[in-house]
Amino acid sequence: MSTEIPELKNFDAAELDRVFAQLESEVAAQAAALTSDEAIEAFRLEWLGRKQGRLGQLSASWLKSAPADAKKSLGIRFNQLKAQIEAARSSTASDSGAKEISGLDVTLPGVARRVGVEHPLVQTMAEIVSVFQRMGYSVGLGPEVETDFYNFEALNFPPNHPARDTQDTLIIADQEKKPLRDRLLMRTHTSPVQIRTMLEQAPPLRIVIPGKVHRNDAADATHSPVFHQVEGLCVGEDITFSDLKGTLDYAMKAFFGSSVKTRFFPSFFPFTEPSADVQISCIFCSGKGCRKCKHSGWIELLGCGMVDPAVFEQVNQRRIELGRDPVYDTAKISGFAFGMGVDRIAMMKYGISDIGLLYSGDMRFLEQFA
Repeated sequence: MSTEIPELKNFDAAELDRVFAQLESEVAAQAAALTSDEAIEAFRLEWLGRKQGRLGQLSASWLKSAPADAKKSLGIRFNQLKAQIEAARSSTASDSGAKEISGLDVTLPGVARRVGVEHPLVQTMAEIVSVFQRMGYSVGLGPEVETDFYNFEALNFPPNHPARDTQDTLIIADQEKKPLRDRLLMRTHTSPVQIRTMLEQAPPLRIVIPGKVHRNDAADATHSPVFHQVEGLCVGEDITFSDLKGTLDYAMKAFFGSSVKTRFFPSFFPFTEPSADVQISCIFCSGKGCRKCKHSGWIELLGCGMVDPAVFEQVNQRRIELGRDPVYDTAKISGFAFGMGVDRIAMMKYGISDIGLLYSGDMRFLEQFA
């Protein structure tokens, strides 16, 4: 390796071409002979080293003695030479790395690839949905950010209903200037999808609606501001409460086992009339009474009821506003709806005592379900 600094006789183009061609040839010859990482690093230090690098020495010597009109041309040539050096170093390093990994060492131990599984909430929701799909229900989905119309008004919630209170509902900011029905909020149930589906489809219809919902609840062992629901809607001619009871009884047996019994108690929901709460016989003690069921032998699991005619009227009115036919004639059709909390069912199924564990992301907890 030459460490001498060639002397320029003058700074015209011909002389610069001669000297830099000599340097470029030397760079190319050295780069072709590099075979190891150590040689590549030595090559870099020889040419580009901060203190002893030849490029820096040449630049300092020639630019210092060059006339003013030649310095620009000389600087351009130094930049070109530096680019050639860096390109040669990078190319040689890449080729060296490729050679090192081209072989396969069959003596190395294998790398285990862990297969992921669905979250227990996703598993539970999919199992519930599959039960209703086997009964001919299609799956409906909708947005989590809803308008007041779909979340409340169309479902027969009057403006002063307690469920509208900000302590239960998460309202999107800066909505005060909009009309009440157009204000945005985080949906508090998946029921808005029932309205959206009826606006798009004429009866008969059967849909099951899984999804995430939001309420302004304080987090504790059994409550979370984010949770999941599965709701269902069946609309057609001659739909009765007996159809509702038979559907839910079959679904509970399909999900929890054929020995499970169901019973219905009067309840109230703004969007159904009559309404009922559904209990199942305790799956832990087979109805004998235990701590899980508070020694009653029964566990309350979901709510249901016959769709209130006022809901159909709201749908018809909205269809007219959208330029569609009002096809939900309450003199000819009826329907039922139901809804259940996925989180609570998952906690029952897997013996989980704190709902927060489902949202913690703790791998030690989730690996139990792998």
